[in-house]
Amino acid sequence: MQIITDRRALHRIPELELELPKTMEYIQSSLKGLPCRVFSPAKSSLCAFFDFGADHAIAFRADCDALPISEKNECDYASAHSGCMHACGHDGHSAILLELARRLSGKTALNHNVLLIFQPGEESPGGALPICKAGVLEEYHVRSVFGLHVWPGLSKGQIFSRENELMSRCSEVNIDIYGKSVHIAKAAEGSDATEAAASILLKAYEMERAYPADVYRLLKFGKLQSGTARNALSAHCRMEGSLRSFRPEIFDEMQQKLSGICRETAAQFDCCVDIHFTDGYPAIMNDPATLKTIRQHLPVANIPAPSMTGEDFGWYQQFVPGVFFFLGLGDVPAVHTDTFDFDDSVLNKGADFFEKLTEVLP
Repeated sequence: MQIITDRRALHRIPELELELPKTMEYIQSSLKGLPCRVFSPAKSSLCAFFDFGADHAIAFRADCDALPISEKNECDYASAHSGCMHACGHDGHSAILLELARRLSGKTALNHNVLLIFQPGEESPGGALPICKAGVLEEYHVRSVFGLHVWPGLSKGQIFSRENELMSRCSEVNIDIYGKSVHIAKAAEGSDATEAAASILLKAYEMERAYPADVYRLLKFGKLQSGTARNALSAHCRMEGSLRSFRPEIFDEMQQKLSGICRETAAQFDCCVDIHFTDGYPAIMNDPATLKTIRQHLPVANIPAPSMTGEDFGWYQQFVPGVFFFLGLGDVPAVHTDTFDFDDSVLNKGADFFEKLTEVLP
C-alpha cells in the first residue's frame, strides 16, 4: 500500500527544523506527474495546487520535520540518520497528504480548488508563519485550512476534535534572580536569591491555581538552578518554565501577574530580577461554524478538554478559519519518545477523512 510505503520511506530519512533536503526531494518526486502545480513558498517547503476551476480553495497542511532523538525501535524502517527520529508522527502526516494528492488526481470536479502544504520546522523554529507570510493563502483564495495529528491514547482510527480550544499557546518563561552571596554565617549581610526564587515559585503557582477550572491555562517551572556552595547564599538563581493558555486576554493577564510577583518578591528579598517570555506559537482555536458543517457529514468524536501541548498550525488560523483534528492511534508509546511507533495502516483513515472533506464542504 503506497501510503505505508511513503510513511516508512520518510521515517528512514528524518531531518530537523528547516533543513529537509531528502524529505522534500522524496515529496517532490512523489508529486511528479500528478495534475497539480508544485512550488516552494518558503525554505524547505512544498505546495501542490489542484485547480478544479473554482474561485476559492481549501488547504490541507502536513508538517514534515523530525526530532533530535536517537531511535530505539529495531523495525526495518527505523531511522537511518543517527540522532534523529520521526518521534512525533510527522512522517505519517506527510504520507496522508501524499495519498490525498493521488486521490485528488482522479477527481474531475469539486466545489473548490485544493492546496496541499508540506511544511518544515513545526517542532522548531516554526515553519508555518513564513509560509503564511509568503501570501499563498491569499494568492490561492483559501477560505479554510485543515490539519491533523496522530494521537496516542485515543481510539485507533477514529477522528477527534472540539470547538474553539484544541491546543494551547506555549510561551517559555525564563526568570533570573540576582542577590548577594555571603557565607551563611553572615546571612544577614547578603541577599538570598534561592529564597526569593522559592517564594516566587509558590506565589506563581498560587496565582495560576486561582483561575476557574473552565479557564484552560498552565504555569509550571521544570528547572531551577541556584548557588555554588552549600554554605554560601546564592547570588544568582535561574528559573525556567512554561506559560500556556488559549485566550489572548488570559495569556496577557498571567504574564502581567507573574511579572508583578517577580518584581515585588525580588524587592522583598533585596534582589533584582529579569523575566523574559518567548512569543511561542498561537493557540489552535477551531472555527465552530466550520466544524459544525463537517459534523453534519462526517463522524468527528468530541474531546471534552483541550490539550495543553502546542502546535504551529495555529498560525494558519490567524489568516483563515481552520480546524485541526486528532487521528487516534490506540495504545502506543507517547510521542517524543525513542520508542514511538504505530500501526501505519491507520493512516488510511486520515486520508479517507481528508478526501471526504474535499467532497462534502461547500
